[in-house]
Amino acid sequence: MFPKYEYGQALRVIRTIRDDGSYPGKQRGDLLIPRGSVGHVADVGTFLQDQIIYRVHFIEAGIQVGCRETELIPAERPWIDTRFEFRQAVVAARDLAVNGKVRVVAGETGQILKVIRDAEGAARYQVRFPGQTFEVRETALQERVLAEEVL
Repeated sequence: MFPKYEYGQALRVIRTIRDDGSYPGKQRGDLLIPRGSVGHVADVGTFLQDQIIYRVHFIEAGIQVGCRETELIPAERPWIDTRFEFRQAVVAARDLAVNGKVRVVAGETGQILKVIRDAEGAARYQVRFPGQTFEVRETALQERVLAEEVL
């Protein structure tokens, strides 16, 4: 297991980082760093001997955060901002069909498993709907609005 990134390298965090209860002076769930922010590798370590963790210094925010390799990309890579992020609940904006057969009905709730950003500038998502997973364009999804948010 070798680190992919080097000390001092500029990296971009690809998902919003929130306090997991271990950051001093913050409450569990508090926003630490928004997705798309750029920081520099300050240290490299491991967690449970099977995960590489980078301590990334986000200079503008004045904060250092531990990030997994899967949460980071080189800062020079093109950045495509997205409406949704990993683990977010979403709703199908329209029926989703495969070979003409509707597999997900508009309004059905799913969860983002992966955000796919490509050079063409269009975001796609792997979304888990009950019993099935699909790759879906951003335009086919809507934010899930909870009943208490409607009031």
